[in-house]
Amino acid sequence: MNKAFESYSLAGRELKNRIVMGPMTRTRTVDTIPTAMTAEYYAQRAGAGLIITEGTHPSIEGQGYPDTPGLHQPAQLEGWQKVTEAVHEAGGVIFAQLMHVGRIGDPDLLPRGHELLAPSAVPAKGQIYTHAGMKDFSVPKAMTEEDIQYVIGEHVKAARNAIDAGFDGVEIHGANGYLLQQFLSSNANVRTDQWGKSPAGRIRFGLAVAEAVSAEIGPERVGFRISPGNPLHDIEEVQTEEMYELLVKELNRVGLGYLHIAEGPDWRNLVERLADIWEGTLILNPGTIGRPTGPEELAVLEAKSADGTKRLADMVCYAANFISNPDLPYRLEHGLELTEPRREFFYGIGPEGYTDYPMSKQQVVQAEK
Repeated sequence: MNKAFESYSLAGRELKNRIVMGPMTRTRTVDTIPTAMTAEYYAQRAGAGLIITEGTHPSIEGQGYPDTPGLHQPAQLEGWQKVTEAVHEAGGVIFAQLMHVGRIGDPDLLPRGHELLAPSAVPAKGQIYTHAGMKDFSVPKAMTEEDIQYVIGEHVKAARNAIDAGFDGVEIHGANGYLLQQFLSSNANVRTDQWGKSPAGRIRFGLAVAEAVSAEIGPERVGFRISPGNPLHDIEEVQTEEMYELLVKELNRVGLGYLHIAEGPDWRNLVERLADIWEGTLILNPGTIGRPTGPEELAVLEAKSADGTKRLADMVCYAANFISNPDLPYRLEHGLELTEPRREFFYGIGPEGYTDYPMSKQQVVQAEK
């Protein structure tokens, strides 16, 4: 049997396989509240060993896009509880991804008196989607010490809310150009205090979030996602290898449930070195060029770290192919054809391209026996 289809123990849960459904923004909430359709969507994909939800804002300032869910208001928790109940009833395990966007947001989404927060008052180059059309990124507020402690605290509250809503754990989003990676960035973080300037300073904020969230809900229920070298959302990094090796060493000390690496196409050497350093479960979203992660990426579970003494990854993460193949692990295990995702419906407000992808005919037949 391919290692991908073996069970795996994570955070005290026995996972049915080593295939992870990765976090993907879908913009299907109503007033930031998950709906019955959200519950249906995730329950359809409960064949994954682990589901990681779409990025979920831990606070009002953390929301960057319209129609994305939160974890800081009672109605949001009620919506998420229906999701977790549906996933658990279907035999799945689900973590909530906590995603604070930092400077990658639309200030018009924020109530009066709230501002976009970032390490420094440096806007990202480019534009953001809004219901009013594309808009240039705005200049964020440089976070004060008080702001930094506030945002750390909001992550803690959101993590507690996630557990109260029935999630099995949370993933802290330290990737893809959002707030935590902004602190790692040399152009988004131009601070000269203890929260910037050097690799040790730049990793300080993400590490503080991980420590505080772990103290609240237990480190075994906390994952941390990174994307070394990813330039998305106008991110530039210097001393990348040194900085991420230091971050991973420090996260080891916290004892997190897992490290999740979103690999860039040219960063396998660094990923292999980080696999040598990391002492816990490692989830890898393999880097591919011009196509979604496919059956060939199952091989990363047989690959080795840089020194050849450890595994490259314990679990493998899929994203776009989980959108169009709700039974993706079954299809991969049985070598079935994969349905192409309809990218024009990645983001929207209805079921089209969301809950209307069918299971494979073979699995339907087996389920009816």
